[in-house]
Amino acid sequence: MSLIGKKPIAVPSAVKVTLNAAARQVSVQGPKGSLSFVHRPEVIVAWDEGTRAITCSPKDAAALGVGSNRAYWGTTRAIIRNMVEGVEKGYEKKLEIVGVGYNAKVQGKKVVLALGFANLIELPIPEGVTVAVDQNTNVTISGSDRQKVGAMASLIRSKRKPEPYNGKGIKYVGEQITRKQGKAFGS
Repeated sequence: MSLIGKKPIAVPSAVKVTLNAAARQVSVQGPKGSLSFVHRPEVIVAWDEGTRAITCSPKDAAALGVGSNRAYWGTTRAIIRNMVEGVEKGYEKKLEIVGVGYNAKVQGKKVVLALGFANLIELPIPEGVTVAVDQNTNVTISGSDRQKVGAMASLIRSKRKPEPYNGKGIKYVGEQITRKQGKAFGS
C-alpha cells in the first residue's frame, strides 16, 4: 500500500475543485490562479464535498503488487496536493547572483542575464510564472505551478553554476557552496 497515496488531501474553503471522471481531469481554482491535471488511468480520484477532501485509490487493488501502479498512485496524490497548495498560497524560489559585473534584469517577457560571457543570455518567462529582480542580483521566481517555478529557477541557475574556488555564479538563497583551497605557492 502506498504511504503517500492513501492520505486524503484537505482542500481549504478558498479553493474550488472540479473533477471530470470521464476525461480523468482534476481542476482546481483558487486566489493564485487555476491549474488542471490529467491523471493516469490506473488511479481513481474522488472528491468529497462534505469533508472537502480529495482521495486517490488504485483502480485495481489486485494489481498493487505491480511496481508502477503504486508509484502512479502516490505520484498522482502528490501532484494534486501541490496543485491545491499552489492555487492557495503559491510557490516561490529565490536566487542570488554572485560575481563582479554579474547581473539580471527583466525585459518584457524575458530575463536578461549578464554572466561574464561575450553575449547576454535571454531566457523566456513561461506563462503563469513571474520573475522579479531586486538590486540586479536577487532574483525571485513565483507562481502557482510548482513544476514551472522550479524548472525556471533551475534553468536560470544552470547558465552559471557557482564555482568552488571564488563562489561566483548563480545560487539558491541559503545554498551552501563547498569551497576548495586554491594552489599552494612555495612550501
